[in-house]
Amino acid sequence: MTNILLCGAGGKMGHAVARSAMDFEGVSIAAGYDIRIPSDVDFPVYTSLSDIKEKIDVIIDFSHPSLTDGILDYAAENKIPAVICTTGLSGEQVAHLNRTSETTAVFYSANMSLGVNLLIDLVQRAAKVLEDNFDIEIIEKHHNQKLDAPSGTALAIADAISDAVSYEPEYTYDRHSVRKKRDKSEIGILSMRGGTIVGEHSVYFAGCDEVIEIKHTATSKEVFAVGAVKAAVFLKDARPGLYSMKNLIEA
Repeated sequence: MTNILLCGAGGKMGHAVARSAMDFEGVSIAAGYDIRIPSDVDFPVYTSLSDIKEKIDVIIDFSHPSLTDGILDYAAENKIPAVICTTGLSGEQVAHLNRTSETTAVFYSANMSLGVNLLIDLVQRAAKVLEDNFDIEIIEKHHNQKLDAPSGTALAIADAISDAVSYEPEYTYDRHSVRKKRDKSEIGILSMRGGTIVGEHSVYFAGCDEVIEIKHTATSKEVFAVGAVKAAVFLKDARPGLYSMKNLIEA
């Protein structure tokens, strides 16, 4: 049995993870953690990590960056593997995550969807081939309740492209304040927020008289929840270290 501590249990993604866990044999949400206790879950939820009494095998965190440091400290102190799905982490928090992974298994991905991670792989391959003659732009779209912009996935795509090309790209988020032609080294990143869009990421390679678009659209939060539960099962008996969706796919 894989007993999960679900951080952010009262949020939309928390509910999606709880629903998805029911479809996995040998997986149970043993407890939840949130700043408020939801009334519509069938497992105990705590507002303080120190109050948790249940046996926990793995943490899934879909909460908020303001809670991430405390969750990482709890994971390290109790030697509990942690799947960190929260986006919008600061550079200091990413460094904290890396330090934690030295003694505890930590799974971190900007996006828990298998399809998105396949998109990143395809985009990286395309960038290696097209970098000399094509401009690269990323457009991401999300619902009007999303707090961070650009999305963590858009930045992960941009970072993957940066690793693939021979030059040092410059991320450009805003062009309205500067009147100049586009530089070849730019990667433009546009964010759109509206309605109930779950998540859409498009990467454009714009060349002379042709455009290549690689796109992923999520129509439900369930795709991210399923990925998180699969990561938790994968991480349960893993050695200390930093793991990603690539490790899960290969396994």
